[in-house]
Amino acid sequence: QVQVVESGGGLVQAGGSLRLSCGVSGGTFSKYGMGWFRQAPGKEREFVAAINWSGVSTYYAESVKGRFTISRDNAKNTVYLQMNSLKPEDTAVYYCAANPGVSLVVSDFEYDYWGQGIQVTVSS
Repeated sequence: QVQVVESGGGLVQAGGSLRLSCGVSGGTFSKYGMGWFRQAPGKEREFVAAINWSGVSTYYAESVKGRFTISRDNAKNTVYLQMNSLKPEDTAVYYCAANPGVSLVVSDFEYDYWGQGIQVTVSS
């Protein structure tokens, strides 16, 4: 049974930084493509960033490009989302997801395993 657990969320002022972590257990992490999504109140879940199995390939939503960085440590079964220059509009519940197909994917329906989500709140 694959488990996905996010950590590192919280409250930060605009312009600040946070690093989210996502640990995966119960599967072969090094064979998973990984992604981050978010859902703000009253809005649909949206893609944030994705990384392929090796970490060589990454892809970002336009809204976070240049501010967020996704990375992974396959030895630790963990993927990270470094969020800099945070804005109030980044406030959302952030979800980590795993795709057993090793590739980088941006569509949420291609991800099989999801975390519970973690709140990120950016105050103005």
